[in-house]
Amino acid sequence: MAPGAPSSSPSPILAALLFSLVLPPAQAIVVYTDKEVHGAVGSRVTLYCSFWSSEWVSDDISFTWRYQPEGGRDAISIFHYAKGQPYIDEVGTFKERIQWVGDPHWKDGSIVIHNLDYSDNGTFTCDVKNPPDIVGKTSQVTLYVFEKVPTRYGVVLGAVIGGVIGVVLLLLALFYLARYCWLRRQEALQRRLSAMEKGKLHKAAKDSKRGRQTPVLYAMLDHSRSTKAASEKKSKGLGESRKDKK
Repeated sequence: MAPGAPSSSPSPILAALLFSLVLPPAQAIVVYTDKEVHGAVGSRVTLYCSFWSSEWVSDDISFTWRYQPEGGRDAISIFHYAKGQPYIDEVGTFKERIQWVGDPHWKDGSIVIHNLDYSDNGTFTCDVKNPPDIVGKTSQVTLYVFEKVPTRYGVVLGAVIGGVIGVVLLLLALFYLARYCWLRRQEALQRRLSAMEKGKLHKAAKDSKRGRQTPVLYAMLDHSRSTKAASEKKSKGLGESRKDKK
């Protein structure tokens, strides 16, 4: 976590909204917080608090945050919101480090704690009253402050899964690209073979035509020669006949 950044997502707020949309009305108010949040020394952390109520948000709605130190038995009030105004208790170590960031109209009672220290480790309790809906259980979130916020197992697992998915998608893309190139090459080869086959057929047709024309030419030549020889022979016979008459 970078200094100055919240340590968790507003999942309790979403849970409250979904709860109000899905579940039927109940008599007891339901409060939501994260189970735990992590923060680095000197940074800030947001403690989210939301609720579900069977009543509309009242003008008399109130939020109260209490803090129980790690290893301590007693919880002290550190923040209170009522009549549309936030009140920070003037006692304790949080009096100058708490900021109200909630919005009752959105059923949000979140606060921010600035400049975290190791002594802030402990349990924070959010209590909500929305008259006439004032009966219900509070919700608690545990704060852990570190020199450097450790990487969560879920983040590591998500990164590993994301990496595996990325590799699989890359391999699929390479496979389809190689398949596309191969198909294009096969199509080009088929076109080339088809063109070669057409050329061979055309050449064979020409050769066949020439083969059929050659005997005809020879026959015409033989006929011409025979006719010429017969004509010459006839002319010669006529000449001899005329000589004998003389």
